[in-house]
Parts: sequence; structure tokens; C-alpha cells
Amino acid sequence: MLDIFLRDNERIDDLEINNFKIIQNNDWFCFGMDSVLLSDFAKNIKDNSMVLDLGTGTGIISILLCAKTKLSKVIGVDIQDTVCEMAKRTINLNNLQDRFEVVCKDILDLKELYSKNTFDVIVTNPPYKMRNTGIENTNEQKLISRNEISAGLDDFIKISFDLLKDKGEFYMVHRPERLTDILYLMRKYRVEPKKIRFVFSNKKQKPKLVLIKGVKNAKSFLSIEPNLYIYDENGEYTDEILEIYNKK
Repeated sequence: MLDIFLRDNERIDDLEINNFKIIQNNDWFCFGMDSVLLSDFAKNIKDNSMVLDLGTGTGIISILLCAKTKLSKVIGVDIQDTVCEMAKRTINLNNLQDRFEVVCKDILDLKELYSKNTFDVIVTNPPYKMRNTGIENTNEQKLISRNEISAGLDDFIKISFDLLKDKGEFYMVHRPERLTDILYLMRKYRVEPKKIRFVFSNKKQKPKLVLIKGVKNAKSFLSIEPNLYIYDENGEYTDEILEIYNKK
């Protein structure tokens, strides 16, 4: 392991897979279960895929995909320079320089760097909150991570269509209350919805997350996957969640 320095309020967390670790800042937005579930949802991508991670943040999705798949390379994009710098140190920490690259860029400007039809797969855990809705966090990193400040849902899906190869795959995690908007925009930009899976805390509550797979320029056929439950009737993690977290 390389000698990696930590800044104030940073910590190193063990991801418990392939001996990979991640640097996080206690004052910023730390990754949650949604990113872990998305990486598992996308784990069957084809070998040697070129992957783009829109809004990579800490880099958690990209790191887990490096562990779970045989992707050729993943490029994580984020607009926050301080967050990108931290993710780059995580790359060095895990010796992933050949497989994972971080680019500090607004996703609206990505066409300046990459030609159309470049990527086999795009994954994204975008900000969930629409512009000018709810209480906005005063912490800049948390605000950008949770709210559509620079780019909205429309932008994430449009740029995905532009940069995906024909029949390229799009994976996203979001909130169920935005599902109508998501499906409308995916159809609008010809990223055909192919698979949906709802995530519930338990069988008594409403879904809290939705996992979505789309394919660029594909024919219409939507599969609703079995529900994913986080907790069982005893309040313990379900076997599937334990398996996703490599604890079973």
C-alpha cells in the first residue's frame, strides 16, 4: 500500500472486498447503501467495458465495479475539485491507477472531452432533490451531492445517450417519487428502460429506492425485478443484503 496522507476530518474505511479501501470526509457527503446497491445491480456488465460514472463523489461505485467486474476502465466525473482530489488519493490507495480515473468536470461539458458513442456503460447516482425544493443544506459538498444544482435529471440522461455506444447500458439509482420523470426522460432520449427493481426497508413500508437499467436505442420491453428488502421481520439485514455486502 502506498503512503497516503489524510486531510482534516478524513478517515479510511475498509470496503471488505478485494482489500479495497476508501477515503471519506466526516463533514462531507459519505456514500450510502444506494451506491452499494447500484454497483451490485450493474455487476453483470460485459468484460472489458469502458465505463463512465457520472457524479462519482467519493468514487465508491467505480471502486466496487473494479472489484465486482472485469471492466477495462472506469472514468469517474465530478464537479467538486476537493472531492475529486480525495477520490484520486483513494485510487492511489488501492493501486487502481490503470483501471480508475477521476475527471473534475461539469457533466454538461463532457462532450468537450469525449466523442459521442464512447462508453459501453454509464452508471450514476445523481442528486435526488429537484432544484428549489425542500430545505437545502448549507454544507457545499452535501448541497451539490443531494440537490440538482449544476445539472438536473434531464442532463444526466441526455448526456448518457450522447456518450453511450449503440446498445450501451445505463444504470441509475434514484427515488421512486421521481420514477415518472425518469421513464419519460429515458424514452425522450432513447435510453429504453429495460429493468426496474424497487428497494424497501422492509415489507411493511413503501419503497425507498429504485434501481433502473436502460439500453440506448433498444426495443421496448420492461422487466420488473423482484423487490429487494433491506431488513427482515426481526429487523436484521436480509440474506441478500448480507450477500451484497460480502458478509454471507
